[in-house]
Amino acid sequence: MKKQTFLKGSLILMASAASAKVLGAVFKIPLTNILGGVGMSYFSCAYSLFMPVYALIVTGISSAVARMVARSAALGLYGNARRIRNVAMIVFTAAGIPGSLLMAVLAVPFSLYSVNGPEAAPAVAMIAPAVFLGCITAVERGYYEGLSNMYPTAVSQVTEGVVKVFAGLWLCGYVTENSGKVMRLLPGVADVRALAAAAGILGVTLSSAGAVLFFGVLRLFVRPHEDCGGHLDGRREIARGLVREALPIGASAVVTNLTALIDMWTVIGCLTWTGGYAGRLPGIPAGEVPRFVYGSFAGIALTVFNLVPSVTNMLGKGALTCIAGAKECGGREEIRRGTLQALLAAETIAVPAAVGMGLFAPELLGALFPRQSDEVSICVGALRLLMPGMVCLCMAFPLFSMLQAVGRAGAPLKIMLAGTGVKLAGNLLLIPVMGINGAALSTSVCYVLILASATRTYLRCTGISLGTGAYIKVLYAGAMCGGAAYLSAEMVSRTFQDGAIVRLAAAALTGGAVYAAAFYALFRRELPSGRKCLSCGEK
Repeated sequence: MKKQTFLKGSLILMASAASAKVLGAVFKIPLTNILGGVGMSYFSCAYSLFMPVYALIVTGISSAVARMVARSAALGLYGNARRIRNVAMIVFTAAGIPGSLLMAVLAVPFSLYSVNGPEAAPAVAMIAPAVFLGCITAVERGYYEGLSNMYPTAVSQVTEGVVKVFAGLWLCGYVTENSGKVMRLLPGVADVRALAAAAGILGVTLSSAGAVLFFGVLRLFVRPHEDCGGHLDGRREIARGLVREALPIGASAVVTNLTALIDMWTVIGCLTWTGGYAGRLPGIPAGEVPRFVYGSFAGIALTVFNLVPSVTNMLGKGALTCIAGAKECGGREEIRRGTLQALLAAETIAVPAAVGMGLFAPELLGALFPRQSDEVSICVGALRLLMPGMVCLCMAFPLFSMLQAVGRAGAPLKIMLAGTGVKLAGNLLLIPVMGINGAALSTSVCYVLILASATRTYLRCTGISLGTGAYIKVLYAGAMCGGAAYLSAEMVSRTFQDGAIVRLAAAALTGGAVYAAAFYALFRRELPSGRKCLSCGEK
């Protein structure tokens, strides 16, 4: 139960998120290869309903619990922190039960009106229990994060990833290999891909159950902090505070996840209306082309796009407790240092990743999805257009957490609402002209505007100044990385004509080495050996 500094806690969470994302890729890539574009449209349809419901009920829980626990822990009121945890468990599990029931009830009508047809209903129903299970997990994670102990969150994320890989892929594979037997048991479903998608998504629900089991075991072995006495808040006061803090965060997350719903309806709808890609996919029946394109975009391009933001999102969790504690003690300089460190760390990770994914999109997608050449051909241009948005999203996530930490939990909601409006208008205008690339471009424009608005709001409410010099240096280092990676890949391609993997490996090694050298050269004065870092105050 030892506390961790912001830097250590963020590194722990980022390492666990990276591990979870690797496991997620191990799950999603074979799943896409099994299901194909149409099967992934059923899978993505279930997620497009699940994520807004999950976001509204679950997403704000860990942040609200973490912030309230962090305030109590900063004052040494560990008994009050445990009371916050217990009240949160009662309040939010009571909200999770109707959330899961709502998902189950909406499975059939949502599928009928989602332009995917009733075949998507089994997948929606299979993921419904994850809302309730997610509430329990979120309370536990928020409690330990508020105590500046990120190990439980980290281990639970990896546990989820492991269970999802083994359970989801095994179940999906079993249904695919025994399709005749399964179809006889469920004669009402006409497409075996719908049942395979439902089996795969059941792995997500089982992974949430695995995380709940982990925290149950953890409670048996972890000794709580000694209670030094002090004030205990009333249970009603705690409940009101939790709901007051969680609702704006959840509403903001709902708006964030509305982009998935917007893509589902506008991509399929616009392509059906305009007849886009007609004749360009000869192996796909004409009636399935819009769903095929949407499933490819959601299952391939957006999967790769979300890899890095999900890692840098962990910086926001680390920054939330740091900034909340600094605000409680009135430390403006500590707020500035924590903010600068979180944003620079996010940019430092996102820029080289975006450059590499953009330059080597064909090789990367071809290596990840070797059996889906048609799907990959659709997504190469879209992935490149998503990269500016990925960098902005990586930096916006920590800003949203820090806005919550300084008492502006409602600001991300307003910012995301405006961004979602831009996304909707962009899709409707660009998809008829550019196809799926229009959806990707509108996503990037949306997140550029969101980052600009979030930065302006945060600086105004904190009164701090960050400057732009450090961020420009990171962009310059990223450009050096891209140039070196491209030249290295071109030299290798002269020797290995068909060596896409070799090109990727050479580009990654060369670009990474040049990026590290450029970064060190640009920041060596700010990070002298054995002395304190000017951005974070740590050695």
